[in-house]
Amino acid sequence: MSEQAFQVNKQGVGTMTPAEQRSIFWRSFTIQGSWSFDKMMAYGCMYALEKPLRRIYSSDDDFYAALERHTETFNITPHVSPFVLSLAVAMEEEAAKNPDFDVKAINNLKVGLMGPLSGIGDSFFWGTFRVICAGIGIGLASTGNMMGSILYFLLYTAIHFATKILAGKLGYQLGTQFLEKSEEAHLMERLSYGASILGMTVIGAMIATMVSLSTSLTFTLGGTETALQSIFDQIFPNLLPLAATFICVWLLNKNVKTIYIILGIFVLSVLGCMLGIF
Repeated sequence: MSEQAFQVNKQGVGTMTPAEQRSIFWRSFTIQGSWSFDKMMAYGCMYALEKPLRRIYSSDDDFYAALERHTETFNITPHVSPFVLSLAVAMEEEAAKNPDFDVKAINNLKVGLMGPLSGIGDSFFWGTFRVICAGIGIGLASTGNMMGSILYFLLYTAIHFATKILAGKLGYQLGTQFLEKSEEAHLMERLSYGASILGMTVIGAMIATMVSLSTSLTFTLGGTETALQSIFDQIFPNLLPLAATFICVWLLNKNVKTIYIILGIFVLSVLGCMLGIF
């Protein structure tokens, strides 16, 4: 950020307005509208942050750079997303006021939080609140009462709305207070480092759980048929998914378009199954 732009932003940066909070709240319902396999909710996240970012960065160059920052891969339980979005706004405000602020910390923290918060959000919303509300609704619907479906919708929506409103306010308040205190104690450097480690751990876990690849090839050694996959598992569990992921990352770094990588995976998968490799 240029010194001139920093001076303009420092004068224009204030606290998030109620209108911006409402914008994040309503736009958070659309964060899955542009979901993709490579970026997941990233573009929806960027859209939800557009209004507060426009207020924070008066310079077009800084504004577009901030928007681009929030196109990094991001995925979270939608119900708790305003917490991270509002926290990101607080960090963007600090970045605009402090030229020494490391903007990489913003995405590091987002990635670091999306795993733990999704674990909590999925458990509460998909595994608890939805089941309870559906049980109440089904109890009425089974008697032929149409209020069953309506009650289910109203109960679950009320919990959803209340969580998003509270999460948005809490994320911004905690973010603002924390950043003010951490500036004196130099905690942001430590937090950024810790969040980057946590983020890499989350991504590593996603590779093991979301990428599936194994080979069905076998060979005979000493009269005994041995599956090649069992050898891979003994050397390094999930070795093939990890290798496939690294190849995709390498292709992305070579500026190969994502659609070409997806089509390549599709073609190789079909050919591999036809030849008995997979």
